[in-house]
Amino acid sequence: MWRFESNGWPRDRLHAIDLPYPLARDDDTRAQPGRTSTAEHMAYLRSEVDKVLQATGAAQVVLIGNSRGGNAIRNYIQNGGGAAKVSHAILGGVPNHGVWNVPGRAPGSEFAGNGPFLQGLNAPKNAAGDEVTGPVKWLTIRSDNNDKFAQPTGQWIGDRNLQTGVTFDGPALKGASNVVLPRVDHRETSFSPAAFEATYRFITGKAPATLSIVPEERIVLAGKVTGLGVSSTDPASGNFQNNLPIPGARLVVYAVDPASGERRGGAVLDEVIDASGRWSFQADRNTPYEFVVAAAGYATTHIYRSPFPRSTSVINLRPERIPETDRAGPSLVILTRPRGYFDPGRDRMAFDGQSPPPGALPGAGVSASRIKPTGPQRAVVAEFNGEKVVGRTWPTANNEVSVLS
Repeated sequence: MWRFESNGWPRDRLHAIDLPYPLARDDDTRAQPGRTSTAEHMAYLRSEVDKVLQATGAAQVVLIGNSRGGNAIRNYIQNGGGAAKVSHAILGGVPNHGVWNVPGRAPGSEFAGNGPFLQGLNAPKNAAGDEVTGPVKWLTIRSDNNDKFAQPTGQWIGDRNLQTGVTFDGPALKGASNVVLPRVDHRETSFSPAAFEATYRFITGKAPATLSIVPEERIVLAGKVTGLGVSSTDPASGNFQNNLPIPGARLVVYAVDPASGERRGGAVLDEVIDASGRWSFQADRNTPYEFVVAAAGYATTHIYRSPFPRSTSVINLRPERIPETDRAGPSLVILTRPRGYFDPGRDRMAFDGQSPPPGALPGAGVSASRIKPTGPQRAVVAEFNGEKVVGRTWPTANNEVSVLS
């Protein structure tokens, strides 16, 4: 979104969709608490598109989806009336031919290449055998070999010995423009500068003026506080991610020293979250912040980020729950990379002096690392390809955890 804005795209014409339950059912035909079916996912997308068209007066939208998001886009355009409302569809890292294509392996999953959902989407649409629905213009973006969900073996889906029946070009679709980006990972097929360049060129017919994020002088940061489980307020309802607000959560934000992570003065925001989950404050683009989220049933979570160069309304903050296996140490610090994965063979990275970070195995299949620092409270530094985030440890005994993101 920032790169589109930096190339002159109006901010009010850029929209992000938060599916309340973003995870797929294990079997698409069977109800599963906290999970959405392909039909529910498509219906939600259709509703959001109609809202955007009504609010903007536009005749059509461009849809961009990463991973499972692309399944809903394809389903909406082919089966939900979207062909008349969508001009371009861009699919980054979407497992269009399945994460696996193995007879008898979870055939009801929407990620089964030989299951009814993907078989229906991939059925030839014309005499040429095209797998995409016209007149929409289609672009797929895939990795050459580094997407964890487009692999010939099941190493990154928990079964090293599985022959998946899927190849590196599984995300490509006949009838689409298909772009291959070297060494990008599953998320970077949508969120990397190279993916933006391919996307912008496909939509506009020309190269973007810049791949950089152009800073703004005055910025407002905003987003939601979201939780875990079927219900964000019921710890017994599960620990999987949702996009539901946590009413009654408290968010406190501090400016911090970029070298030590220590707080600079009092809180710049101290707010009890209402039923919408929303929060916002005017920020300084050169200042890193500590976001402290406290809510019943969660650990008090201290989230550290590098400075934000531009305004945004989509900073979604999710508190953690500390597993019993991580309560043994005096503190717990988690390094997470929402925009991609860790690849020791590709990335320059360190976490509290450890390079590669603990748990970052060869290939791009891990997006989080956990450490348990000992001793009194201190700074913890994470570096990734030139970006640096500094946080502080907090006592696990007080049900507190740090996240560097």
